[in-house]
Amino acid sequence: MKTSVYIRDKINKLPKGYIFTYTDFSTEVNDKEAVIKHLNRMVAAGNINKLSKGKYYKPEETVFGTLQPNQYQVVKDLLEDEGKIIGYLTGYSIYNSLGLTTQVSNRIQIGKNEIRPAFKRERFKISFIKQKNTITRENVPLLQILDAIRYIKKIPDTTINKSCIRISSLLSDLKNYEKQRLIKLTAKYPPSTRALVGALLDRIGYSDDILNTLFETLNPISTYKLNVSKEILPNAENWNIK
Repeated sequence: MKTSVYIRDKINKLPKGYIFTYTDFSTEVNDKEAVIKHLNRMVAAGNINKLSKGKYYKPEETVFGTLQPNQYQVVKDLLEDEGKIIGYLTGYSIYNSLGLTTQVSNRIQIGKNEIRPAFKRERFKISFIKQKNTITRENVPLLQILDAIRYIKKIPDTTINKSCIRISSLLSDLKNYEKQRLIKLTAKYPPSTRALVGALLDRIGYSDDILNTLFETLNPISTYKLNVSKEILPNAENWNIK
């Protein structure tokens, strides 16, 4: 089969918005230069779009114009390595999906054990948040909630009170074993995060010895300024939150 026919056939089978590189064709096509040359010809012809150097995708056309690939696709090479999870979307990337803001940001934040300087990829600014916990597929949803709690003051287009209400709802939806795992993960977060996690779990009526263990990790003379309403978090002072 001709290289051009093989490439077109394989691209036709890919979903729209899926990002690929010349390496996706390397197992069947050995001529790297020929693959790259043909992909660039397809870009020039308007058959595919180029996201950044060496990265292409099938455009999805709507009445509002061409849709950009979703954020996961844009940075999937930074999130997975041969099927292993090495990073996860967090911060500005997931506030909207968690129901914490109506804003959709062009800033992509990634949680990783080893971070690197921020950089741009097409219209997206990509930055990193240091995650000290082991990153696993099961831990990612919990780490995303913990990151939102840690950076609660930076969530755009909302208030601390609204964020506390929404995060309380997210915590309520967790199963008991997930709440226990979340508390264990807080050990590698700042004390202010641990305090707010404890207060929010306490607020929704969660009671467990592990919550008492969490409380004991806090310095009794430290306080954490949040300016949250007493109506929203009536037990705030019990967790040294002001």
